[in-house]
Amino acid sequence: MKKIAVVFAILILIFAGCGGGDVSVKQSIELTSSAFRNGEFIPVKYTGFGEDVSIPLEWKGVPEETKSIAIVMDDPDAPFGTFTHWIIFNIPKNERSLPEGVPQKPVMENGAKQGTNDFGRIGYNGPKPPAGKAHHYHIKIYALDAILNLPSGIRAKEFHSAVSGHILAQGELIGLFKR
Repeated sequence: MKKIAVVFAILILIFAGCGGGDVSVKQSIELTSSAFRNGEFIPVKYTGFGEDVSIPLEWKGVPEETKSIAIVMDDPDAPFGTFTHWIIFNIPKNERSLPEGVPQKPVMENGAKQGTNDFGRIGYNGPKPPAGKAHHYHIKIYALDAILNLPSGIRAKEFHSAVSGHILAQGELIGLFKR
């Protein structure tokens, strides 16, 4: 009888999450890089120990109603909490890639803007962890239903607040790096 009650409780929780207007299933975007595969090590070239140029990225599966695209790269394994390496937003909705070595400028020629990373700089700065175990670098892509009315140079906290409620689809690529 106890097992039936547990199964019933689980089913109630599952169905409760499926019926309301507050729950939305986000479409998935496939995010890849020609530099490494998901779950593999990031080549030194893209780190603070190499050329420190941004990783080339490609994506597919963006919904038609997308108004802009944003990308954030974070290291949740950093010693003092999540460390942001890159914020780029207002990428035009029809773009399907970013080249290697995106310039560290506040505003790009295509109108995309870059935020301030946790090194205190605009644009991309790659992995540069302390010696020890491998860190996981999460590169997240968001298809948004808006062009964000934000200045370049914003920080991660402001960015995440601004995109809340505007995400149509998302994807993720994880790279590893250790010194």
